[in-house]
Amino acid sequence: MKIARVAMIGDVVGDDGLEALEAGLPPLVKEQNIDFVTVNGENAAEGFGLSQASLKRILAAGADIVTSGNHVWEKRDFWPYLQAKKQILRPANYPPNSPGAGWAKLEKDGLNWLVINLQGREFMSLIDCPFSTFDNIMEDAGGGAGRLVLVDFHAESTREKEALAYYLDGRAAVIAGTHTHVQTADERVLPKGSAYITDLGMSGNTDSVIGMDPEICLARMRKQVLYKMECAQKSEKAEIQGIIAELDAGTGKALSIRRINCA
Repeated sequence: MKIARVAMIGDVVGDDGLEALEAGLPPLVKEQNIDFVTVNGENAAEGFGLSQASLKRILAAGADIVTSGNHVWEKRDFWPYLQAKKQILRPANYPPNSPGAGWAKLEKDGLNWLVINLQGREFMSLIDCPFSTFDNIMEDAGGGAGRLVLVDFHAESTREKEALAYYLDGRAAVIAGTHTHVQTADERVLPKGSAYITDLGMSGNTDSVIGMDPEICLARMRKQVLYKMECAQKSEKAEIQGIIAELDAGTGKALSIRRINCA
């Protein structure tokens, strides 16, 4: 049995997140014999959206695919890169005329990967159904046979995340939630062989409120005034969070999943 190892890294937040990724991801890939890496980068550029520079840094650190979510639209000058760069995904269930692609097929070192980026609808924008979007992608991609299918589900609701995971169980190797920036402790292999975690967590300054300045967040919560959010001040308390999953390359099923926190 050939085992494939994948690392999926949670939302990169600002310069602290980028620096933690650059410091922590290359040795992680080497030490853990990682075959494939996804990184959610939608908050990499000053905490909101992506830029050409931040995308380059994430790819140079070792990401094979950069996923995203609702904040990928924050910087309009980045939209052309969504169209031009195959390594960056936006959620697939946005309208089909939206810039960029929501899924990608890659071959790397003899392994075939299918990466799908979806976004939730509970407490978020009412876009297309993520459940039916997955089904349509699998049909367009020719199914999952012979491929290792990875899903980044960028969603607010834990209920919606778990429901999608059970809907995809046995059809995706890994279903990993992103968006909340808080790593959950519910990683497991589901009954039909899919690895799952509700949220990968955050890559950035952990001495913060989801990567943001605590004072600004406190003021927003206490006064109910929408002060502009800013990344937390520079700190040595930065880490990358996510999971490593071992997959049976022959069946496309998960063998194990474990959380990672790397300072």
